[in-house]
Amino acid sequence: MSFTNTQARYGTLSKILHWATVLLIFTLIPLGIMADDAPFATDNELTRKAYLFSLHKTLGITLFFLAVLRILWALVQPKPGSLNPDNKPEHFMAEMVHWLLYGSLIIVPLTGWITHAASQGFAPIWWPFGQSLPFIPKSVGLSETASTLHMIFERVLVVSILLHFAGALKHHVIDRDATLRRMWFGRPDLPQVAPHHPSFAPLAGALVIWIAALGLGAGLGFFAPDHNHDHDHAQAPVLEAVSSEWQVETGSIALSITQFGSQVDGSFAEWTSVISFDPNATGILGHVETEIAIASLTLGSVTGQSMGTDYFDAAQFPTATFTAEITATETDYVATGTLTLKGTTIPITLPFTLEISNDGADDIAMMTGATQVNRTDFGIGASGEDNLAHVVDIAISLTARR
Repeated sequence: MSFTNTQARYGTLSKILHWATVLLIFTLIPLGIMADDAPFATDNELTRKAYLFSLHKTLGITLFFLAVLRILWALVQPKPGSLNPDNKPEHFMAEMVHWLLYGSLIIVPLTGWITHAASQGFAPIWWPFGQSLPFIPKSVGLSETASTLHMIFERVLVVSILLHFAGALKHHVIDRDATLRRMWFGRPDLPQVAPHHPSFAPLAGALVIWIAALGLGAGLGFFAPDHNHDHDHAQAPVLEAVSSEWQVETGSIALSITQFGSQVDGSFAEWTSVISFDPNATGILGHVETEIAIASLTLGSVTGQSMGTDYFDAAQFPTATFTAEITATETDYVATGTLTLKGTTIPITLPFTLEISNDGADDIAMMTGATQVNRTDFGIGASGEDNLAHVVDIAISLTARR
C-alpha cells in the first residue's frame, strides 16, 4: 500500500487524514448541538454545559490543524483523476463541493476559535494554548460576529458533507465504480484514469456559495446586534429615581470573577445611589444607600448563565442593596455597612479614595473604591474553586455633584 497518492489512487496518509476528519466532524456536530441546547440554570447544569463546550472547542481546534495538514498534503500530492470525466456537470459539482469542504474545514473551526478568544470566561480549551489569539482583542461585538460566521459556515459545511456523501453513494450504488473504494484501505482494481486537470471554475462556484450564505444570513438578521443575546433570564427592573444630596453623574460598579482559571470582568448598567456626605463633620461623615438591578449585569460570555437559580437568581431577587456609614481613616475614607444580595445580608467594608473640587458653582466629588466578597456567603454557585473562585473582586468609581 503506497503512502503517497498516485494518478489513480489515494495514498495511505490521504486516507487516514480523510477518515480522521470524518470522525471528528461527526463527533463535533452533535456535540455542539448538545452543548448549545444544554440547560444552565443550576450549578451542576452549568458545569456540564461548560464541559461539553470545552470538549467541542478542543476537538474543533484539533479539526482545524488536521484540515490544515490535509490541505498542505493535498497541495504536494497528485490528485487522482475522475473515474467519470466525461460527465462535465457532475465533475464540476464534485470539484466545487471539494472546495466547499476544504474551505469550510478551515473557516468553521477558525471562527469558533476567534469567538472563544474574543470572549471572556466559560468553557476553556483543553489544549495548552489557544485561550487567546494574536491580534484578537477581547470584544463582545467581535465575538458575536465570529459566532454568527461560525454558525453560517457550519451550515455550508453540513450541506457540503451531504452533497459529498450523496455523490459517493451515487458512484458506489448506481455507477458501481471505484470512487468510494479507492478512498478506503486496500488496493481495489482500478481502470485507467485520465489525469486530473485543475480548474478555477469550481473554486469560483464555491466562492459564490459562501457569499450567498453570508447574504442569506444577513437577510435573516443573523448579524443583528441582539441576535445572539440570551433573553431567557429576567429583565432588569426599572429602578425608581432617587433624590440625593450628592447626585451621581457618572460611575461604574464592576466585578471580576475567576472561572476555570480565567478572569472574567463584568459591570452593572443600572443602579442608583442616595449619598449624604460632609467632609468637615466629625465621626460619621455621611451615609450611602445603593440599589443595583441584578439583571443589568454584563459578565462576558456567562451573562445569561449568571442569572440562573444557583447563581444570582435574578428572577426571584431582582435587586441588591448596599447600605453604609461613611467615616474617615488616617489617609482616606471607608464605607462600613451591609450588602443584601439574593436574600442574604452580609457585613461589608468598602475603603475608598475621594477627591473634592469646585467648578465655581458646585462641589464635585470623584470616588474610587474596591473590596472583595465571598460568593458562597450569598449562596451563589455550589461548585468548588476549580470551577469558580470563591472570592469576587468589586470595584466602584463615580463622580457626583452637590
